[in-house]
Amino acid sequence: MKYRNRLQIIADILNIARRRSGKTRIMYLANLSYMLLEKYLGETVASGFVSRDKLNYRATEKGLDFLEKYKEFSSRYSRVSNEMRKMQLEKEALEKLCESPRKSRNNVRGRKG
Repeated sequence: MKYRNRLQIIADILNIARRRSGKTRIMYLANLSYMLLEKYLGETVASGFVSRDKLNYRATEKGLDFLEKYKEFSSRYSRVSNEMRKMQLEKEALEKLCESPRKSRNNVRGRKG
């Protein structure tokens, strides 16, 4: 299971609140405990990302703007992370090429014995 960070949770809430939604629906669809729901709904309302009427919450223009920027950031972050992983593998391959043959044979012998 992958843990979500604060921005991911806020984005999940905003996606759900695109349509007018109650607390129970947001809690269920965002997979949040009641305590976390209260925390993040409070934050999103205070920041102006979500408006509230009697029982329902709805994403505001500011919230939808945040959501769009978050999606762009998330996509870019994912691409950069993948590229960094590839670069790390390339670096490791290059480092292996730099090892002397004697050192490589010693490592193989050491494992068997």
